[in-house]
Amino acid sequence: MTSKYTSLEQNRLEKLEHLRAKGIEPYPNRVERTHTSEEIIKAFEAAEAGGQTEPVTGTLTGRLRSMRPMGKITFAHIEDGSGRIQLFLRANDLGSETIDLFNHEFDLGDFVEVSGEMFRTRTGEPTLRVNAIRIISKAITPLPAAKDEVVDGQVVRHATLSDPETRYRQRYADLAINPEVRQIFRIRAGVVSALREFLDSQGFLEVETPILQPIYGGAAARPFITHHNQLKQDLYLRISFELYLKRLIVGGFERVYEIGRDFRNEGVDRTHNPEFTQLEFYMAYADYFKVMELTEQMIAFVADRVLGTRTITYQGRTVNLDPPWQRVEMSEALVELAGIDINQHSTAESLAAAMRARNIEPAPNQPRGKLIDALVEEYVEPNLIAPAFLYNYPRDISPLAKSRPGDTQTVERFEGFIAGMELLNAFTELNDPLDQEARFLEMGRDYNPEDEERHPMDEDYLRAMRYGMPPTGGFGIGVDRLTMLMADSSNIREVILFPHLREMD
Repeated sequence: MTSKYTSLEQNRLEKLEHLRAKGIEPYPNRVERTHTSEEIIKAFEAAEAGGQTEPVTGTLTGRLRSMRPMGKITFAHIEDGSGRIQLFLRANDLGSETIDLFNHEFDLGDFVEVSGEMFRTRTGEPTLRVNAIRIISKAITPLPAAKDEVVDGQVVRHATLSDPETRYRQRYADLAINPEVRQIFRIRAGVVSALREFLDSQGFLEVETPILQPIYGGAAARPFITHHNQLKQDLYLRISFELYLKRLIVGGFERVYEIGRDFRNEGVDRTHNPEFTQLEFYMAYADYFKVMELTEQMIAFVADRVLGTRTITYQGRTVNLDPPWQRVEMSEALVELAGIDINQHSTAESLAAAMRARNIEPAPNQPRGKLIDALVEEYVEPNLIAPAFLYNYPRDISPLAKSRPGDTQTVERFEGFIAGMELLNAFTELNDPLDQEARFLEMGRDYNPEDEERHPMDEDYLRAMRYGMPPTGGFGIGVDRLTMLMADSSNIREVILFPHLREMD
């Protein structure tokens, strides 16, 4: 029978048995720790600065990241959540048996508990002179791969992991090996915290709305479908919070927001994952221009809190997040960049003919709004490098947004772009229940049932609107994409701890 363990894992299992044979438990129930590595280094440096003669002592825990035996002494590094620290082990302090045990039965990746006192080596590195050590968790599987590094003339082997597919599938190993990956998720946590801090300071109330919904809506996307056995009812994983948050505006909350998961049964690429995190907020008595102002303030605030600067570099492009951002009117941008004046083409047929006249082949049988959207994606979005709001969108791809006065084909909607990447979407919200019902009927009539732009009729939402919804501005931003921006990550999978992947063959 073929073993499920590799030869390296078998070797480590043998070491585990050797430890147990010596009466050493490789997985003890309890450990001691008086300092993190960062804390004891700071305490040592403070003692040095103050002229303290009494040694700084402590007990540390962490994962073994390097081992460098040199006869009767060994240098090593351990890593904990705060950083790394060098260890100095010698036979005179620990005894030859303990040094031999460490050198031959411990491995990179093992967790250890060490006690000792701090000193500074000849090269100036703060180091713990170890007087006691024990294993607290034996790693059976070696950390992936290895690279060599020369330290003080000696070759030291460090674990490393670079293959993206392996990194995403084994995020636990990725995090253990790559400190820069751990930093990305610290940035992500900081982004979420800063978003909450900003909105709370503006008088918004954080709420939670249903993830399982009897009718999906609030965005243009195909939903995931599930079934409740006891209720004998199909349900949908939400694609947006929008319709529930606006019900709360009807109910009397004037400013609400939610940060949570949305689910869209759509393609996967560098900016899309089927499960993603979104922030949406709704504010009564605001229009899309007021939402623009709040948005640029919020993103600048997040950059201040997370990075300490509003000038950032994303994929080689330097952008400044200081308000005010550019305001780019969509039809004007299309005239300039695509050479087509959409205001002169009120039907899909007319617009498609204008596209062909400029050697742009339109997708067949598309509504006018989707043709405009395709032009924007091709000609406008790549040019929005500095932070910009692209505003005034086609009505027929924005069924929840209020029309512009005197222009039935255009709505008060904007999207936000930085470095050519779409980050956010916002409206002056449609609050006329009769117009909203007509929009739903129009979507059902004019769109194929499989078209993700099609919005189903939500009678309960219409009932809520009939009670009266105040003028409202609404906003949604992908937290994953905002984290990509703050962390300078080119792929959404880099900023999601456990991204969805195809099954392995």
